[in-house]
Amino acid sequence: MLITPGKLLAKIDSPEDLRKLDSSQLPQVCNELRQFIIDNVSVYGGHFGASLGVVELSVALHYVFNTPDDQLVWDVGHQAYGHKILTGRRDNFHSNRTYGGLSGFPKRKESIYDAFGVGHSSTSISAALGMAVASALEKNFERQHIAIIGDGAMTAGMAFEGMNHAGATDSNLLIILNDNCMAIDPNVGALKEYLTDITTSQTYNKFRDEVWNLLGKMSNFGKSAQEIVSKVETVMKTAILRQSNLFESLGLRYFGPIDGNDISHLTEVLKDLKSIPGPKLLHCLTVKGKGYGPAEKDQTKWHAPGVFDKITGEIKKKVHDTPQAPKYQDVFGNTIVELANVNPKIVGVTPAMPSGSSLNIMMEAIPDRAFDVGIAEQHAVTFSAGMATRGEVVYCNIYSTFMQRAYDQVVHDVCIQELPVIFCLDRAGLVGADGPTHHGVYDIAFMRCIPNMVVASPMNEQELRNMMYTAQLESFQSGTKAFTIRYPRGNGVMPQWKTAFEEITIGKGRLVKKGSDIAILSFGPLGNFAQQACDLLEKQGISPGLYDMRFAKPLDEPLLHEIFSVFDKVVTVEDGCLQGGFGSAVVEFMIDNNYSSQIKRLGIPDNIVEHGEPNELYQECGLDTAGIVNSVTELMSTKVNKPVLY
Repeated sequence: MLITPGKLLAKIDSPEDLRKLDSSQLPQVCNELRQFIIDNVSVYGGHFGASLGVVELSVALHYVFNTPDDQLVWDVGHQAYGHKILTGRRDNFHSNRTYGGLSGFPKRKESIYDAFGVGHSSTSISAALGMAVASALEKNFERQHIAIIGDGAMTAGMAFEGMNHAGATDSNLLIILNDNCMAIDPNVGALKEYLTDITTSQTYNKFRDEVWNLLGKMSNFGKSAQEIVSKVETVMKTAILRQSNLFESLGLRYFGPIDGNDISHLTEVLKDLKSIPGPKLLHCLTVKGKGYGPAEKDQTKWHAPGVFDKITGEIKKKVHDTPQAPKYQDVFGNTIVELANVNPKIVGVTPAMPSGSSLNIMMEAIPDRAFDVGIAEQHAVTFSAGMATRGEVVYCNIYSTFMQRAYDQVVHDVCIQELPVIFCLDRAGLVGADGPTHHGVYDIAFMRCIPNMVVASPMNEQELRNMMYTAQLESFQSGTKAFTIRYPRGNGVMPQWKTAFEEITIGKGRLVKKGSDIAILSFGPLGNFAQQACDLLEKQGISPGLYDMRFAKPLDEPLLHEIFSVFDKVVTVEDGCLQGGFGSAVVEFMIDNNYSSQIKRLGIPDNIVEHGEPNELYQECGLDTAGIVNSVTELMSTKVNKPVLY
């Protein structure tokens, strides 16, 4: 089903076409663009509220600036749907986030208008500053460089690092602060309160309007009037707000706040800012979900709602005749509350993902022991380490892909100091439509190489509960080791998941199915595909043994000795990168102990896996049931008398 664009939007195949329009036509373009996004996302799904909020900003930027020569960098990229539609991807936009289709985020390989690939937050200022400095080195002083960053992404340290550097330069950089008080969940912290003070100060905003009205009357004085009024306004900002302006303290000219959903005013302001040299920041107030009532009222729910009825606002859910297994994140959220109700030392920490990780369940039930620290993964880890020094039992819940941002803190602040922080890595493995910036495929490798770290992954919900239970026991906490528990996005396999807690022996795997021909060693939830593969292999006359290893570190060495003493053919299965992962750990064990079995390792190959439905990606990587069957039969047919590593 192709969505028909409006009359003006249908004629815009590039920003050059947009710039041919009269400014009086821009409100209609915005209306048509907003409706086109609503029509598409309601049918095909995707991120929603963020792009609706910046429709006017997207149109104004491409109207005022000479893109792609002028460089736009969208932070995170959830909000870049309007940008994509205006830059030649309108007719293919229905393929957004589907296998082989458009990426859900800006991507350099996809379009010349995507100046920088994004997906994680808070990179835009540093990237745009790098572009600005490079342009200056090329003696191109006319090119504009614009970073569009949300107030949620501003809380990350990297954004401050970029601003701190930018303020010490004379670079031609414009930072647009898209302030809607939201990330995925409502923003938290002192910066949010500071921005609220600026945007709600009636005295300051009244003064600012009067200043610029006066400037208009003084226009015959030329540049001197601008300079005088700018200096006066800076002084008055400090006096009226009773604090120095954060951004100007960093050396950035601050403008705003202005209505970021007023296309006429926005374009005029951007035209003015083009002629002002040096690093500067424009503070725009926008409404996430703008123009679609339900999305404006519940901005968290409508961040990425999936398919919905655009008339009624009903989000369409699959109807099942039988009870369904819960999402792993909900198992985590409910389990931590169960454990915390018994153990008063338990606390939970998340960097701006309470609803995504389901820590919001604990935040509602035990609010004084659950902490949303904002988009600040590095801080989340060291904050957790600090609490652990005082004997708190800390569950630090971070998406696997975002844990990459806090790796030094895991090494330096947790493991070197032997602090027993429990890292619950949600969205581990292939996550689907969000694609390569969000796949959590490296954590097995980068966590297992750190001393004082346990690395575990559950095959099902019961195993997740038991790992969480084991990690908080006094017997483990006193052992001063960090504990990583990684689990995937989406639903598990156990409708009746709320089982009694059982302690798991650290480093102990389990036999799932006895076999005599070949051993399959699984790590994590792909063991369920392996179990299905075993049933199919039995029908082919192959008898596989299946072992749920549970731990990539420490390995169950007694079990591995037993396996390699019995089987001369072994397959390992994991939803992480092959280099340095679970399969590599098994190979290391085999070599160190002088075994000579043939091994085939299944995992994420050494290339970037793009976006698509999880099952499509598992199939591409040979990790689905059929892929495991094929690998086993291939290895069984190999007649080699010496070890072969694939």
